[in-house]
Amino acid sequence: MDEAVAALGAKPRTVFLTQGRLNLPAFARAPQHRYIVRAIDRPADIGALPDYKLILGRGPFSLADELALMKRERIEALVTKNSGGSATYAKIEAARALKIEVVIVRRPAAPKAETLFDLDAVMAWIAAHRRTP
Repeated sequence: MDEAVAALGAKPRTVFLTQGRLNLPAFARAPQHRYIVRAIDRPADIGALPDYKLILGRGPFSLADELALMKRERIEALVTKNSGGSATYAKIEAARALKIEVVIVRRPAAPKAETLFDLDAVMAWIAAHRRTP
């Protein structure tokens, strides 16, 4: 998230944040920007942002809706997470159509974990890792 904040630069801009409510405090380090935050519920840390507008809503959102929102709010940059799905892709399409910079935050690497597909192997693993009572 720190790289996403840095990618916004020093020049004040209106930034559309759709990267999730848990990462909002990172953007407080760039107080020169105005943030348009879209979330399903009011984020607890939204007050960390010095200049913001909160839009509550649950997607999926249509391309027409995303275009209208970005035009109305005069969005200059979009920060979003790579969710891996197509349900939220309309905002990327809208940003492209309006020539708005898009900053996509990569998904964290999956933790290394042993993968088992055989029931006997699973039961043996559980037995080997079970705490002693």
